[in-house]
Amino acid sequence: MARLILSLDNQVLAEYNMTKERYTVGRLPDNDVRIDNPAVSGHHSLIINILNDSFLEDLNSTNGTYVNGKLIKKHALQHGDVITIGHHQLRFSDQQAPETEQDEFEKTMVIPAGQQNAEQLAAAEQAADAAAAAAVRLDPDEAAASVKLDPEEAGPLSNKPKPAPVAATVAAEPRAHSETQAGIDPASAPNALPLAKLQVLSGAFAGRELELTKALTTLGRPGVQVAAITRRAEGYYIVHVESGEEGDYPLVNGQPIGPQAKKLTDNDVVQLAGVKMGFFAS
Repeated sequence: MARLILSLDNQVLAEYNMTKERYTVGRLPDNDVRIDNPAVSGHHSLIINILNDSFLEDLNSTNGTYVNGKLIKKHALQHGDVITIGHHQLRFSDQQAPETEQDEFEKTMVIPAGQQNAEQLAAAEQAADAAAAAAVRLDPDEAAASVKLDPEEAGPLSNKPKPAPVAATVAAEPRAHSETQAGIDPASAPNALPLAKLQVLSGAFAGRELELTKALTTLGRPGVQVAAITRRAEGYYIVHVESGEEGDYPLVNGQPIGPQAKKLTDNDVVQLAGVKMGFFAS
């Protein structure tokens, strides 16, 4: 059975099991899915279910109907599509859709440690550790503003003891790259950083989500652009690993991250290997 999941600012407001042929979405009380917001038209859009297919149509709304960020008039809904109406989102979930789609996304964008250069991974982890250590040394306002290290700072810091990374709570022995790939059980570290996720905003996998449960998640396409997202006690950091062209760094909110690790904040937009992804803290 297909479902609609209504949310605002990443907070789920309601879920609708689509058991009828027609569902209207709008601001007025007679809609099947009511969104009481001035940015939403009285009768904003319509969803028609025919057998196993669902179709979305904009009803000449004032502000338009968007699917995965694109303005539409009519659209055949696919599992994982994100419909934007005003400031609200409706995620379309079709339980009959093959469960392999998420796997295909992960196979395309998530790079196993065994397929990545060990030296590059080590450099990425060191950059994240250095940025996390710098954030601790700054006062809260400065730490929120920047986590980059100047070259003069990076040298002395590499000779100082680094704070124990989150991955150290998973294994008692010294950390190895294979250990950083292990998922972290929040129940075993109740005071640890809440889990975050990436949601794909563009391309064939738009709407797919990836939970960042590992201490180190390597993403991208080898030979094109690869980055690592590391999970530290101080937060999540993204660091450039390698790219096909020198100086071709991933973007965060439209700006290149450069060679240093950059701390991610809620609602940041990451662009990597031509794919846009939203970072959302739990």
